[in-house]
Amino acid sequence: MHEDRLKNAIDFRPSLSLMAYKEKEIEKIYYSIGEVAEMFNVAPSLIRFWESEFELIQPKKNRKGNRQFTKDDIDHVRTIYHLVKEKGFTLQGAKEMLKNDGQSVRDKMDLMDSLKKVRQFLVQVREKL
Repeated sequence: MHEDRLKNAIDFRPSLSLMAYKEKEIEKIYYSIGEVAEMFNVAPSLIRFWESEFELIQPKKNRKGNRQFTKDDIDHVRTIYHLVKEKGFTLQGAKEMLKNDGQSVRDKMDLMDSLKKVRQFLVQVREKL
């Protein structure tokens, strides 16, 4: 009898079709300023401006003088973008926030990203039901 209930119970385990299989992509080490600007849908000049305003953004430059952004640099740009463009901070306000409580800002952003992924997954599950 217990087995019958188990057979009729709803299986909450995600099926393989729900979980997107992603092949391991080749990850770049450096990104150009144009690529970074495209990631945030802003002009490259804004990224250069933020570089001059925020000590946090310090991309390497190659022999030609082209900026080479690492994943850490991109995370810093993402944090500044979040504060200035999404939260509406002034540049001075964003600088003070990063100086006083930068880790907390990054932690909250990571939490929001995780919650968005969970929501996206739950929407996919709902569509399959």
